[in-house]
Amino acid sequence: MTQPASTPQPRYLPIRTDIPARMDALPWSRWHLLVVVALGITWVLDGLEVTLAGAVGSTLMDPQALGLSEFQVGLSATCYLAGAVFGAIGFGYATDRFGRKRLFFITLFVYVAATAATAVAWNASSYFVFRALTGAGIGGEYAAVNSAIDELIPARLRGHVDLLINSTFWVGAALGSSATVYLLDPAHLPVNTGWRVAFGIGALLGSGILLLRNAVPESPRWLIIHGRKAEADAIVDNVEGKATAGRSQSKCGAKLSEIYPRSHTSWKEIVHVMLVEHRRRSLLGFVLMVAQSFFYNAIFFTYAIVLSTFYGIPASRVSYYLLPFALGNVLGPIVLGRMFDVVGRKPMIIGTYAISGILLAITGLLFDYGVLSATTQTLAWAIIFFVASCAASSAYLTVSEIFPLELRALAISIFYAIGTLIGGVGAPALFGQLIASGSRRQLFGGYLAGAALMLLAAGCEAIFGVKAERRSLEEIAAPLSSHKPEDGA
Repeated sequence: MTQPASTPQPRYLPIRTDIPARMDALPWSRWHLLVVVALGITWVLDGLEVTLAGAVGSTLMDPQALGLSEFQVGLSATCYLAGAVFGAIGFGYATDRFGRKRLFFITLFVYVAATAATAVAWNASSYFVFRALTGAGIGGEYAAVNSAIDELIPARLRGHVDLLINSTFWVGAALGSSATVYLLDPAHLPVNTGWRVAFGIGALLGSGILLLRNAVPESPRWLIIHGRKAEADAIVDNVEGKATAGRSQSKCGAKLSEIYPRSHTSWKEIVHVMLVEHRRRSLLGFVLMVAQSFFYNAIFFTYAIVLSTFYGIPASRVSYYLLPFALGNVLGPIVLGRMFDVVGRKPMIIGTYAISGILLAITGLLFDYGVLSATTQTLAWAIIFFVASCAASSAYLTVSEIFPLELRALAISIFYAIGTLIGGVGAPALFGQLIASGSRRQLFGGYLAGAALMLLAAGCEAIFGVKAERRSLEEIAAPLSSHKPEDGA
């Protein structure tokens, strides 16, 4: 007797989970603070690195140090930026495929090792290689850490927390500026020692955070889409116990999500999502990142030569003018950050971008007419970046929220790389030429270009912006794994 044909079993069986809803329902706790400190150190380290690299440039030209030429000092900055771009893309893809925790350990280790190696560089070539590796570690950190933080922080607080963390770049910048005032003074340390100690500080700080990161778990959201439900449930149970002081959090009525586990996401699917399915969001991310990066780097990487060229401030005193500049950048997200969760993403992003652009145009006009002193110029920059720091941070927040979980880290890395290339390379080069001309009018034209880009970004946010405040990441962008795979996929 012939047996009836059996019904084929589906290749993938769905997992029903309430983990995203439970993570978003958690009260703020010491555990969340641990996550913020352990992961948010990335921006402090980046600010420290950028400031140190700029400050030690003239020292490294001394024959008692590495004896670099002006061209080689500039080339070392290019190596750092190139490393950041390639590190972001490579580590970003790896973060989505192999996990947030594994990569935020690897990227920080790369940074620590490369920075420590920089401190013992023996010639120009070794210095270039170690700066590139340091950049790779920092670039990878942006992708691994941004994705992990967004997936671990409750939805109602995500905007404010993200902005505060990004603003700590300027804490690092202030630390670097303050340290170099002492370390690079030959009266305190020999010429060939001070700059090495400066880089050693970054390595030492990163080493301490490596230990702290051991207490941060893998993202339960990432575990779920990779079929590791038991691990994800155990992590959330543990976090709930800590966050609620041992009182069990009610799971009744928690929204269930259905996930079809996958091992990885193909490049074909990634390209389709970013250039077809979510092309409007990709355009928005591109414009926001390019505008803020050009705006920021045009000012930050040239503020020292503006002060020396147009206001006669000696190089030895420029670091003192960085402190109020850094303070404005830190205070902005502290004061305004909460409004991104309460008032909403779109109105705040539109407002901060537009106001930043308008203020820069006004300040540029005052600079052109010669009515500003070094002090009032610095005060004007501090006021501008009180607002602009929120705009810049909201660009990172936006690109980390509006794409599916399966390619979140890669999306962050792509837009970070684009912003770094255009803003980190193009803007300083352009403004360096404008400043070298000695013409206030030409530099004013550059400031107007930066202001116009910020206004353009504000317009794009008005058209393409996504309402993301107090919404779960899965609601903003449904995971690709929430759809049943096609037969043969």
